Amino acid sequence: MSINPERCRLIFQKTERDLLKLSSGQAAEQVHSFRTTSRRLQTLLEDLIPQRSRNQKKLLKLLGQVRKRAGKVRDLDVQLAALRTLKIPQEPRRKTQLTQGLIELRAKHENKLRKLLTKDMIREIRKRLKRAARETKKDTQKETKKETQVEAGADPLLVARQMLAQVSAPETRLTEQLLHRYRVVVKRARYAAEFAPKSTAATQFLGQLKKLQDAIGDWHDWLTLTHTASARLGDVSQSPLVAALHNVAGGKFRRAVAALAASPTLHPSLKTVPGPTSDHSRKASPKTSTLLEQTGSAA
Repeated sequence: MSINPERCRLIFQKTERDLLKLSSGQAAEQVHSFRTTSRRLQTLLEDLIPQRSRNQKKLLKLLGQVRKRAGKVRDLDVQLAALRTLKIPQEPRRKTQLTQGLIELRAKHENKLRKLLTKDMIREIRKRLKRAARETKKDTQKETKKETQVEAGADPLLVARQMLAQVSAPETRLTEQLLHRYRVVVKRARYAAEFAPKSTAATQFLGQLKKLQDAIGDWHDWLTLTHTASARLGDVSQSPLVAALHNVAGGKFRRAVAALAASPTLHPSLKTVPGPTSDHSRKASPKTSTLLEQTGSAA
């Protein structure tokens, strides 16, 4: 099964459109849309196209710089959204204090993102996007027996399943570190599968991946907020608000693990895993914190 050429064409157009929207404003919807669209384009060029040109490599590098800055803003958007849904009577002042701190930090990162998006940066990315789109487009006007990049690309559904198979099933209990790895892999697998031609199998597979991605992503959002609150307000013994966040994150963790074990897209051995291992009753371990710092913006 080859790559859907129409989907391939549209992803280049949407990346350019989202880039222009992001350059004119950094609202939560604009930031999120650019990040997910540029990730999809990255998956196309890195995982589905057999060889990348120099232009495509440079394009990915430029988009990665913007996405990294946008990721700082997006992380704060999801934390603010989660915090606003938390309804607890304890420590209303500390909740307000934490909310205000996140808003101020978002403004700081938004300003850095805005400064990065210069006219020259936008112009170069748009130029390279158009060139990359031509490089990956099937040229129906030329009479040639050579395969285009899209025709020679990998099977999107096969690539997606191979991605999922690369994460080893846990020998004992599922940990936060392994669940985080699944979060990244499931997201990338979904983006790859989206380039498959429309079919019943592709639709079902994408539905399963989206359900799984939503469950794991929800856990990660609350875990990130919990770490932020712990750093600002102290551990669970010092703040009822932090304790409440740990409890919520723990519940999200268990639901994510249940979704993972029930998913037909993953390795059958996951269904025999005894249960999750989490540390939400105590302050996050340095190992987990380091992992989040390194990969927390991979969404």
